Amino acid sequence: MDYSNWLTNTWIVLATLVLLLACVVGHYEGLNLLARRLARRQGPRRPRVLYAVLGAVCLHIAEIWLFGLGIWLLLHLADAGHVIGMSDARLLDSVYLSAVTYSTVGFGDVAPSGPIRFLIGTESLLGFVLITWSASFTFLEMEKNWREH
Repeated sequence: MDYSNWLTNTWIVLATLVLLLACVVGHYEGLNLLARRLARRQGPRRPRVLYAVLGAVCLHIAEIWLFGLGIWLLLHLADAGHVIGMSDARLLDSVYLSAVTYSTVGFGDVAPSGPIRFLIGTESLLGFVLITWSASFTFLEMEKNWREH
């Protein structure tokens, strides 16, 4: 593997930082908006838990797509690396790679090679953190809304 192209390496690190910040801030704002809307919602309380889970899942899907788009774009740079198991850099294949990375399922049929691994490794850590954050958020919503008062 060739890591000598400093310009490509720099783009990968910068893209990783931008995607990481976008996902953390987006997740924070998304959960904040969701919490405020759930607090104002009238009617039975238990469905609020369902809405909390669905909202969190939508946030995760958006974050997976953001990283997938980043992977897809970066794979078109010279010396960025490639993905074993992907003959071409296709958007949906990149989103699939992002999903198995973000969810920490792990690589089976696809695996990154080259500098792109920095972005993909960072996504794995971030996915774990954001999924845990959503689980905590859901738990708190269940505590508040699960039993009818």
